[in-house]
Amino acid sequence: MTRKIILDCDPGHDDAIAMLLAHGNPDVELVAVTTVVGNQTLEKVTRNALSVARMAGITGVPFAAGCPRPLVRDVETALEIHGESGLDGPLLPEPRLELDRRHAVDLIIDTVMAHEPGEITLVPTAGLTNIALAVRKEPRIASRIREVVLMGGGYHQGNWSAVAEFNIIIDPEAAHIVFNESWPVTMVGLDLTHQALATPDVVERIAGVGTRPARFVGELLDFFGATYREAQGFAHPPVHDPCAVAYVIDPDVMTVRKAPVDIELSGGLTLGMTVTDLRAPAPDDCHTQVALELDRDRFWGLVVDALERIGDVTE
Repeated sequence: MTRKIILDCDPGHDDAIAMLLAHGNPDVELVAVTTVVGNQTLEKVTRNALSVARMAGITGVPFAAGCPRPLVRDVETALEIHGESGLDGPLLPEPRLELDRRHAVDLIIDTVMAHEPGEITLVPTAGLTNIALAVRKEPRIASRIREVVLMGGGYHQGNWSAVAEFNIIIDPEAAHIVFNESWPVTMVGLDLTHQALATPDVVERIAGVGTRPARFVGELLDFFGATYREAQGFAHPPVHDPCAVAYVIDPDVMTVRKAPVDIELSGGLTLGMTVTDLRAPAPDDCHTQVALELDRDRFWGLVVDALERIGDVTE
């Protein structure tokens, strides 16, 4: 059965690939795209999302802009990874889709409430500000969401600090709300996404598709790979956000383990840490789980297949 997803994102090179995967795979239906400040300002990431929509031929899907800043803290962006535009590297087409007039939080609420309970999966690949505000504004969505599959955190690894991942640390209060809600949460964190490396064989497979969207992904990976080498010492860039979409499409693409997870809000050295208790089997009422190991070939097969299905988009 096709899974209906709301993609909440901040494009972002890997968010762009997540959009393409969600659009191109027949086992998920992209019912809404919402944007939030993160990799760059809200204005920039929203424009990027609309540009990717044109590149991929995404139509008939509402796009809405959300929160321009975190709940409590100042805006922090990832300029050194994603560049001045948030999507540096390729030449971005001018957007054609018009934004939905609703705030992203209201689009999320309206979409969830318009569907039967268990129909909608939330896939946040950015800071969790929109998701936290949505469930605070309309608490009934918590019992109607099938699950939240998010890219963020890490049970052992950090990247924006020694122990915290970017999407969590930029709005840890929002993350605290999301992880402590009653809905099921799957954390697709750095321990998993650092296995999704765009190595030369992967880049070659994508280039072999030969379409404009595939060339676009190649250009994204060229820029993303260079910044990751310089900023974090990776020989090949980890492509984080599509991993969350891939799990919704095919849960067998990775192994997961139930474990309690909470967010550190006050530690001077550990702010934003996704504190994961792996000491023993999770209690029966545990609603959080973490991703452990990626089937790399299966994952990249999904990405390549989606690009092939999208094909060459006509203007």
